[in-house]
Amino acid sequence: MSEIREARLLKANTLVNKGFEPYAETFKISHNTKFLIEKFSYLDNGQDFNLNVAIAGRVLAKRVMGKIAFFTITDQEGKIQLYLEKKIIDDFEINSKLLSFEDLKEIVDIGDWIGVYGTIKKTNKGELSIKVSKWEMLSKSLQPLPDKWHGLTDIEKRYRQRYLDLIVNPLSKNVFKTRAKCISLIRRWLDEKNFLEIETPILQSEAGGAEARPFITHHNTLDIPLYLRIATELHLKRMVVGGFEKVYELGRIFRNEGISTKHNPEFTSVEIYQAFSNYIDMMNLTEDLIRNIVSSCCDSLVINYQEKVIDFSKPWKRISMKNVVMEYTGIDFDSFNGDVDKAIKDLGEINIQISPKINSLGRLLNEVFEQKVESQLVEPTFVIDYPIEISPLARPQPENKEMVQRFELFIAGRELANAFSELIDPVDQRQRMQLQQSLRDAGDLEAHCIDEDFLQALEIGMPPTGGLGIGIDRLIMLLTNSPSIRDVIPFPLLKPEITSTKSEKSTSNEVK
Repeated sequence: MSEIREARLLKANTLVNKGFEPYAETFKISHNTKFLIEKFSYLDNGQDFNLNVAIAGRVLAKRVMGKIAFFTITDQEGKIQLYLEKKIIDDFEINSKLLSFEDLKEIVDIGDWIGVYGTIKKTNKGELSIKVSKWEMLSKSLQPLPDKWHGLTDIEKRYRQRYLDLIVNPLSKNVFKTRAKCISLIRRWLDEKNFLEIETPILQSEAGGAEARPFITHHNTLDIPLYLRIATELHLKRMVVGGFEKVYELGRIFRNEGISTKHNPEFTSVEIYQAFSNYIDMMNLTEDLIRNIVSSCCDSLVINYQEKVIDFSKPWKRISMKNVVMEYTGIDFDSFNGDVDKAIKDLGEINIQISPKINSLGRLLNEVFEQKVESQLVEPTFVIDYPIEISPLARPQPENKEMVQRFELFIAGRELANAFSELIDPVDQRQRMQLQQSLRDAGDLEAHCIDEDFLQALEIGMPPTGGLGIGIDRLIMLLTNSPSIRDVIPFPLLKPEITSTKSEKSTSNEVK
């Protein structure tokens, strides 16, 4: 690798000795590859079109055959071939003191960025090309790209060196184009419905709005601990208290939790709050929004995800947590009549792993759902009416105070959205936060703490409100048929690479 780098450095120095910069300051582009291919694909084989173009890209392939060369370059939109003829380029070089055809052959490597000027040509073999009249080196690459036949097959390297992944894997580039489009569409959809995007603090004195372990940092000047936000909920609800009726924020959330194909400690979500609404209204909003995004990004409401067909056009199933558990396991939680010990005994028959800290029917119900049901919900399914023990910010059901007006949306076996009718009773909210604080004091690092300022805001008065959170990364996994959340996050969190000192030492011993 060092020999290749040294050879390329020599070529960069050759450019300098010839009076040219190996790292240009600017280049004026007239067109991109996508426009040219769409505009001129109709040309007949061997036909030229006299349109002057200036285009820049990274060299992905080069074939030199005597006095003619064919390069392939890529820009953000795609690839195009360059047709390079010695006579044409050298005629310009002689008159204008430009780089020659010979320079092109000797100095340009795969991986370099070059800018070219020329006209449009379709070769005799039917390849749309740019017939180059002159060229410039824009950035000399000192390291080689992965082999074009094998690509970047090391998955971890794809995540660590995303820039290489984007260069050699067009599908990865398309994933992040879809990601950008999806985020833009969500904002536009909400803006058109008169929601206001509000920016809430990332550094917070109290981490609330979800059951999650926060990241902790320290402010030196104030000499206080701070937390990276685990949700935007409590601050957005403060805005509702202040009189904003439709608000949202799309941004980063941080949770100090495990890493898997479904979880990254830093992720993107959109939280939406609408006054004078409840969780049924938020269900309708969720269905409309996600249908719109799927249709716009996939040009269809029926998609294939990991060999599963998912139809977003049909009415989405709505079912209570108790009923969906009974449907998939045969267990009727109402039959336990509040007897936790009997429930634990009966659940042993279906091989449920139960933590010793789970001591209520509500938490047991949730465990059965997560272990036995969640992964089987492929078609869009709203699971509604959750236990109050795991929903400290949600409004109770009027007919059953042990359950709350909450739903989670599951698609392809994963939670995609979480919503509820917000709890606006400040007395009830204080009691629930106190219970959560007692769990936290007992060692549950994911339990809520008491947020006195939020409770004071509720005492000022908050109108009936529906709240919703959607996981953007998981939504993009669906839209791009990506099996892992790391595939859709440009720079996912990874363990530091092991230093090579030991391996280098062992290698040198083997050589000896």
